[in-house]
Amino acid sequence: MAALVALLATPVAYAAPITIVAVGASNTSGFYVATEQAYPAQLEGMLRAKGVNARVINAGRPFDVTAGMLARIDQAVPDGTNIAILQPGGNDQRFFVGRDQRAANIAAMSNRLRARHIQVIVFDPVIPSQYYAWDRIHLTVEGHTWIASSLLPQVLAIARRPQATAQGEAR
Repeated sequence: MAALVALLATPVAYAAPITIVAVGASNTSGFYVATEQAYPAQLEGMLRAKGVNARVINAGRPFDVTAGMLARIDQAVPDGTNIAILQPGGNDQRFFVGRDQRAANIAAMSNRLRARHIQVIVFDPVIPSQYYAWDRIHLTVEGHTWIASSLLPQVLAIARRPQATAQGEAR
């Protein structure tokens, strides 16, 4: 039994590299924290610690709204990307974009990426208040850690699929 537990706890090496692009606004880019503390960099470190040869590209842009993300999605997520993480954030509400338009923009981004055989994770939870900085808009380092930790199981599940590194079936 102890051998089985040790085997399950051992990181599994994934030979083929996986490219992940995180698209979002300031909380993706890492506003208020160092680049290596933003959730995309933390997620890459967590994946590598699990034996996943992953590169996580930070395509966050401060003050962006979902219409801006949609306009730049094809440029921000290059060909060869395996997984795209969409973290739309709260700027639409802050800049008076309606919920229906926000939802339509997220759906359009997801559809465009899936049409390119890129698997999509839309990460849009209510973030616990303790993870916000003094301005109640941007995240602390702990908030970025919370996002990376929350995304890790979803990304690992996709990475473990046989097709994940071969531009397989979109989610």
